[in-house]
Amino acid sequence: MTSRFVSAAEMMSRVLGMPGYAFATIGHPVSSATDDGLRDMARMAIGQGSRLLLRA
Repeated sequence: MTSRFVSAAEMMSRVLGMPGYAFATIGHPVSSATDDGLRDMARMAIGQGSRLLLRA
């Protein structure tokens, strides 16, 4: 999820009965990011996703 839409994602998780659902967040906007910027965002999302999946 991009930072601009975090509140919308949190609302949807509540509406769908999963309040507090954790997700990776990257910067906004994505559409104007450079290739290097997209790589950095992808690395950040992978790191966050890994921590979410592997937490005990």
